[in-house]
Amino acid sequence: RDTCSRLSAMTAEQGFPDFGWFNADICAKLSEAGVVPVIVIDEVQHAVPVAKALLAGGLKVMELTLRTPAAIECLKAVRAEVPEMLVGVGTVLTPEQVNAVSEAGAAFAVAPGCNPRVINAAKSKGLPFIPGIMTPSDIEQAAVECGCRVLKFFPAESAGGLPHLKNLAAPYQHLGLKFMPTAGINATNMIPYLQSGLCAGVGGSWLAKRDVIAAQQWDTITATTKAAVDAVAEARKKQ
Repeated sequence: RDTCSRLSAMTAEQGFPDFGWFNADICAKLSEAGVVPVIVIDEVQHAVPVAKALLAGGLKVMELTLRTPAAIECLKAVRAEVPEMLVGVGTVLTPEQVNAVSEAGAAFAVAPGCNPRVINAAKSKGLPFIPGIMTPSDIEQAAVECGCRVLKFFPAESAGGLPHLKNLAAPYQHLGLKFMPTAGINATNMIPYLQSGLCAGVGGSWLAKRDVIAAQQWDTITATTKAAVDAVAEARKKQ
């Protein structure tokens, strides 16, 4: 069985909240990608070229952050014009934002922190949700109480990096959790995370930086993405 199905069965057997509301197909696609570009876009007209540049580099998933007024319209544009791209939304901080991104067609949502109200709003919408965690209490709130099984380790590098994540995850190994380290991740330091066995993938803003998008340097985004995709493939060969 795939990872998501195994986790769902495991949590049911152990009495923890069911994993099933996080769509197994989306879970598989995130894991297959290995790296999820975290994108900030200021102009709606840039959204489709960014998505196409990422696709040309070999990635079929992206996270659009709610850090600009254009974010929701960017989501709608990519969904309409680049249907092969799996588009999630990040920086989802309130139940109202959950409703807005769900109605706009987000495939999944991500938050920097762990707010049970926001998680439960996503669950009520059937929207796969990845909350942010940094402490054991965060994990127990997100995983044990709310049933999340894919967690954003944030801010990854400043919180202590992979050594901290290994210690943090150890008491919860029986839950089959997977982590998405984000913040401070780059093409070099992502490799140990991907080889650790703890991570579904990593999140990174270096693939399509805000200033590169503003300058419409689509070829740069494609080249950076291709290098990251190749690095992910090489890292997984050595696991």
